[in-house]
Amino acid sequence: MWSAYTVFLLDISDRGTQFVSRFWKGFCKNVGIDLSFSSAYHPQTNGAAERANQNIEKYLRCFISDKQDNWSDLLPWAEYALNNAVSESTGHSPFFTVYGFDPPVLPATFPDTAIPALDEHLVSLKETWGRVKRALEESSVIQKIKADSHRRPAPVYQVGDRVWLSSRNIKLLVPSMKLAPRYIGPYKILRRINPVSYALALPSHIRIHNVFHVSLLKPLLCNRYTRARVPPPPVSVEGEEEFEVKAILGARVSRGVLQYLVDWVGYGPEDRSWLPATEVHAPRLVRAFYLAHPRAPGGR
Repeated sequence: MWSAYTVFLLDISDRGTQFVSRFWKGFCKNVGIDLSFSSAYHPQTNGAAERANQNIEKYLRCFISDKQDNWSDLLPWAEYALNNAVSESTGHSPFFTVYGFDPPVLPATFPDTAIPALDEHLVSLKETWGRVKRALEESSVIQKIKADSHRRPAPVYQVGDRVWLSSRNIKLLVPSMKLAPRYIGPYKILRRINPVSYALALPSHIRIHNVFHVSLLKPLLCNRYTRARVPPPPVSVEGEEEFEVKAILGARVSRGVLQYLVDWVGYGPEDRSWLPATEVHAPRLVRAFYLAHPRAPGGR
């Protein structure tokens, strides 16, 4: 919200296409807004907005219809309820913080005010904002002390270190995520974004942003019982480079094309991929798959 008295200098958002576009970056730069993007799968980066979204969802959940098709009609009322609710941190509602008074339940006509009354109103607003600022600062200190009491110092990684990446938020092509590996990789650290975020060198087929919070990383510790997996290079088949197929795990028809889910030799579940059947040169493994799954697409 823009007004004559407030200017937002920091914008925290996720990495949606509308926020990382050149137009939006140029706009924010010209109006003096410092862009800050949250790291992947770490909603705590923008906790205030995430908490506000949860509150709105809570309101909608209480009043939405069985078909859940009237949530957009309830949004104005949810917004009104949220803006009129007293915050535990500030001791005031968001509406009172901005305007200096609580919103009326029904619209009312206010008489024209003279300049002295306007001055009194501005003084009242200034006093309100001062109280809110002090309350927020005190609440922030208390929340930080409570949060830090359960945290350990963040590990420090160097460029070139290899780390494991949590698969908690990554969709692996496995039958059940309960039995899937908890960490994938290891991947090399490209750069340190800030004390708690790092950019990783991810394979091209993993189509997610490569900046992660340290809570999703685990250092690669090798001893005589563990060994980092080094994926094998492709082999040359009739002048073309191909990777060796370990097994065929599934079959589907996508846009009229038969595809196989391929598991590669020396690679983990995060590297499995769907390929057109014409590009899979492993007839013995294809026959083995259909013997075990005769009703799969493309089977006889």
